[in-house]
Amino acid sequence: MVEIERIDTIKQYNDTVGVDTLHPLVSIVDFDMMPTYQYFRRKMGVYAIFLKYIKCGDMRYGCQPYDYEDGTLVFIAPGQVYGIDSKGKIIKPAGKALVFHPDLIANTDLGKKMKNYTFFSYEVNEALHLSKKERVLINDCLDKIAYEIDLNIDKYSKVLIVSYIELFLNYCMRFYDRQFVTRGNVNKDVLSRFEHLLHEYFSTKKQLTLGIPSVGYCAEQLNISGNYFGDLIKQETGRTALDYIHSKLINEAKIMLFDKKKPISEVAHQLGFNYQQHFTRLFKQRVGQTPNEYKKLI
Repeated sequence: MVEIERIDTIKQYNDTVGVDTLHPLVSIVDFDMMPTYQYFRRKMGVYAIFLKYIKCGDMRYGCQPYDYEDGTLVFIAPGQVYGIDSKGKIIKPAGKALVFHPDLIANTDLGKKMKNYTFFSYEVNEALHLSKKERVLINDCLDKIAYEIDLNIDKYSKVLIVSYIELFLNYCMRFYDRQFVTRGNVNKDVLSRFEHLLHEYFSTKKQLTLGIPSVGYCAEQLNISGNYFGDLIKQETGRTALDYIHSKLINEAKIMLFDKKKPISEVAHQLGFNYQQHFTRLFKQRVGQTPNEYKKLI
């Protein structure tokens, strides 16, 4: 088993890749300067964004055949483990990395916004695939950050570096939205499989043993990371994945409520609710009436 190496500081990361540490809290690494490797596993205590010059075919989702083979971005957040296993082959890395410590953005507007950049929770399989024009913008941001790192640290350094990182991440948000759009057929296939999964879940009465299907369960069954799945469903439907599940629950509930002899408690149980009041509360929120009130109208 490969030993997991801990990376808690920028210097530790720079030492592993053999580059000098010019700033204690942020680094830009050019992988072209690195030696070859076969495998490694690292638990990160820092943020890391890798621009990888590889073909998109190495990822789970296929790419458009024209200009989306120029690079991918992979995002790693503190606490995550990432690694490479080349299956014994010698790899010569190509690309760049932006690595920064959480302390760099502490008590800044960017630090407060980091939770909005959900792509830090995406699996490598759902990396951001860049077009040629997009890669030019990404490289420009990295060059600006590298320029500031190379200067002597002064009172403007942190403000400018953090601003460039925020600009970089905002571009990534735009590009991910583009990726959802350009992969419309793939996304619609996921949505179709999601609908089929929910239909099969309730028709086979899995809710009686597993409870109400969660977003995490659905994402796992569809082999997609939870956050990417949630963003994809929101992009395709304008609704959250949880909202979609709740709509399915309410539709099932309405069908059951046509049986006026069936107690509300039994309907709640058959839908996977542990407590009747939880079902009643959700039904009232979604329909505007309690199950009993709805029952009297049908």
